[in-house]
Amino acid sequence: MASTTDAATTALTPALTMTDRTKPEIALLGTSADPPTMGHQALLEGLLVHFAKVATWASDNPMKRHNADLDQRYGLLKTLVDSIGNPRLQLVQDLSSPFAIATLEQAGERWPGCRFCFVVGSDLIPQIPQWKDAQQLVSRCNLGIVPREGWPLEEGTVENLQQLGASVRLLPLTIPATASSHVRQTQQRQQVPKCLWPLLLKHNLYGFTAPNP
Repeated sequence: MASTTDAATTALTPALTMTDRTKPEIALLGTSADPPTMGHQALLEGLLVHFAKVATWASDNPMKRHNADLDQRYGLLKTLVDSIGNPRLQLVQDLSSPFAIATLEQAGERWPGCRFCFVVGSDLIPQIPQWKDAQQLVSRCNLGIVPREGWPLEEGTVENLQQLGASVRLLPLTIPATASSHVRQTQQRQQVPKCLWPLLLKHNLYGFTAPNP
């Protein structure tokens, strides 16, 4: 599998023109945040290393069943963003939509003249061709792929996106092997940022309870 990933990585991003390079690029990261984990924190902090600005938001995924209301998940993500405390990281809930193309249109109106990198985990790559207006989406932004442990890039997936017209970029980030679904199932405290505990306990979310004194 390593050889497949290496082969896919070698031809990911076509050369940018000089005009393209002078435009600021904003990373766009939507997440269910159900709940945010240490992986979300590492991803947001890692994106700040590679992009001048990172915009994130809590969203409803039409392919998932969510365990908390969107307003509650927004509150958790806001707490995490506030804890990171970097002015280049913005929580922009107005970008939230079940459809990536709607988000991209909102981003274009909010930041005219900017380039966008729509960030997705490697587990979502096979789904993108089935997204609403997928060809239009990938023609208007770069796709930034974040490798997730357990979801290696499969042979042909990057090529399929490129045939749609996508400019694909493998982001060199190391993300802890945490997943919101696993946190919900096992209540493993070490996988949840400490800043979120007051909200989790206040709203009795995900079955977490205060530790014994």
